[in-house]
Amino acid sequence: MATFTTPGTPDPVPLEVAGSARARRRGLLGRDGIEGALLLGPASSVHTLGMRFAIDVAYLDRKSRVLAVRTMRPGRVGLPRPRARRVLEAEAGTMERWGVRRGVRVTVHGA
Repeated sequence: MATFTTPGTPDPVPLEVAGSARARRRGLLGRDGIEGALLLGPASSVHTLGMRFAIDVAYLDRKSRVLAVRTMRPGRVGLPRPRARRVLEAEAGTMERWGVRRGVRVTVHGA
């Protein structure tokens, strides 16, 4: 299983990688939650239409630096981030706990 870390993450965080177009389209739809996070790429925006829970969304540039972090309630459409290459999704409130914030580099292990 893949994981990710940041300078502020005490332990590696479990990470699912949505590598296919089908997996990216599905994202977290139909789930009641996620343990860890989901990495979508390539992607520069997301939506929460049909989602059952609020999520934190971190937009990553080509060097995996966080451009922005937003919390999205179900039924929302996010604006595209022109420099974003990948998107990290997790349950609302977890990104702050993991130290994922603007300017931080996310390091993916085992993906």
